[in-house]
Amino acid sequence: MTAFAPDLSAARTLPELLALRVRATPEGEAYRQWDEAAGRWLSVTWAQAGERVQQWSRAIAASGLPAGARVAILLPNGLDAMSLDQALLATGCVPVPLHAIDNPGSIAYILADAEVSMLVVAEHAQWERVRATGQALPHLQGVVVTEPPAGGLPAAGDGVPVAALADWLAHAAPGTPLPPAPAPEDLAAIVYTSGTTGKPKGVMLTHANVMADVNAVLARIVPTPQDVFLSFLPLSHTFERTAGYYLAMAAGSCVAYARSVALLADDLKQVRPTVLVSVPRIYERVHAKVLEKLSGSPWRMQLFEAAQAAGWRRFCAAQGLPAPVDEGAGGWARALPWPLLRALVAAPLLAQFGGRLRVAVSGGAPLSPTIARCFLGLGLPLVQGYGMTETTPVVSCNTLDDNDPSTVGRALPGVEVRIGDNRELQVRGPIVMKGYWKRPEDTARVLDAKGWLSTGDQAEIVQGRIRILGRIKEIIVTSTGEKVPPADLELAITGDPLFGQALVVGENRPFIAALAVVNNDEWRQLTGQLGLDADAPESLADPQVLRAALARIERSAAGFARYAVPRAVHLVREPWTIENGFMTPTLKLKRNNLVAHYGAAIEALYARR
Repeated sequence: MTAFAPDLSAARTLPELLALRVRATPEGEAYRQWDEAAGRWLSVTWAQAGERVQQWSRAIAASGLPAGARVAILLPNGLDAMSLDQALLATGCVPVPLHAIDNPGSIAYILADAEVSMLVVAEHAQWERVRATGQALPHLQGVVVTEPPAGGLPAAGDGVPVAALADWLAHAAPGTPLPPAPAPEDLAAIVYTSGTTGKPKGVMLTHANVMADVNAVLARIVPTPQDVFLSFLPLSHTFERTAGYYLAMAAGSCVAYARSVALLADDLKQVRPTVLVSVPRIYERVHAKVLEKLSGSPWRMQLFEAAQAAGWRRFCAAQGLPAPVDEGAGGWARALPWPLLRALVAAPLLAQFGGRLRVAVSGGAPLSPTIARCFLGLGLPLVQGYGMTETTPVVSCNTLDDNDPSTVGRALPGVEVRIGDNRELQVRGPIVMKGYWKRPEDTARVLDAKGWLSTGDQAEIVQGRIRILGRIKEIIVTSTGEKVPPADLELAITGDPLFGQALVVGENRPFIAALAVVNNDEWRQLTGQLGLDADAPESLADPQVLRAALARIERSAAGFARYAVPRAVHLVREPWTIENGFMTPTLKLKRNNLVAHYGAAIEALYARR
């Protein structure tokens, strides 16, 4: 459809952005969601989305929440999550987005820390698990359940009132007045991110922060009303909120909500998105499946390698990058012309993504050069960017016509970057957070009086492009973009008497794993219970032992976010000491030494999953 392009400068807040979008393209497709009962995808126009948000806004206004109240969103991506988020923003409340599959302890901590007044959750059972943690929640006035059980909600007791969504929406009269709209400097969200203390910190982002980042990204990645985004990254992540949600609203693009990560491959083929916002792990999965299929066929592997090499040479030439070294990959297939290689190899691969991607964005964690070379060589329009929750989050990105995958691109318009002490990347601009919720000392440690934010990442800036060199702060970033503080997790694991020492790993990996030194007495007790020989080396890798060890680790790590709990473990009996080079004189683990020493064991942990 043809529509005029609205002047986004007129939108200073997110409610103003939605109102502008509804006026600009009322009949345009805004959202698409799978309807399980109907067995098909159902669409909602921008006008219908606006009406939905109005209904939810009246319900919030009728709930009597205090001005600026924090409301937690514990919902999967979908129309309900969008409607609630927009309604909260419209009524001057502050969304606190939570990961829908996080563990109860982590959720309860955030509800208490953010002094949440209301929680909206999909299932009553999930609220019951949060309540069972025993965490005091003195500010919580009510819970709304969007998918109540078939038999209805249990009778109200002495605790926090719980209402079904339909009843909660119905309790507001059609003419319920709304509170004053928010100002640009009011909070648009408190997004929790893990820090070195082990407890997540609430990043305060304003409407001005979000609008500045959306407008800056629009100058580099230019979606249109004809584009279709596929949303599957959790809306508790700022990356998805800005790049996969508010950006689409600004452009008038449609957002289709994936059914689940398990069904993502099918959803890609059904929805056929034109824009994909993802983390490296998704590209890694596709790449791994491709290699798995090719492993039994040498001639098909050579065809794949030849296509990848030829395509990569073409990509480098088009981008003005140095010509790659010819490694002779592809054997006999190197003689085939590119159009044939594209038809035989590239086209089937691109079909896995729906076949019509115009741009695929990778962020949240570093993209492996191997993955970048493969997909860019085979024609996937893949661009990598850099950011952090504290910067709303996008700081820089490559573009389709200025794409050097060894970098994270150039800083966005209006964003300043510089290299500080210890080669640390620092950022300043309207995208930088207001601060950490109720943590002025933590805020002062990363944000100076002149507005420069210390990122904790070492970098270099060459010809305007930012190249990330490594991390200063000791935070593990998985390939799905989750941040895990290792020291506190290791401390929790060693709270179990079975484990004398622990090292957690997972940097740029799909999940967290652990290496642990077992205490002799507890080890003998465990192996005795399982009928194993404690002194036999093979007992350390016995499946029964590993299951028991993981169960104990899970109990010890119950207070951490679900993604931080190790999913694999390697056990050893020799302690790590100063003498054997695995500890410093101040008794801190020498992580690099340990990772190098146990490299093969670590690789095996991930190879088995």
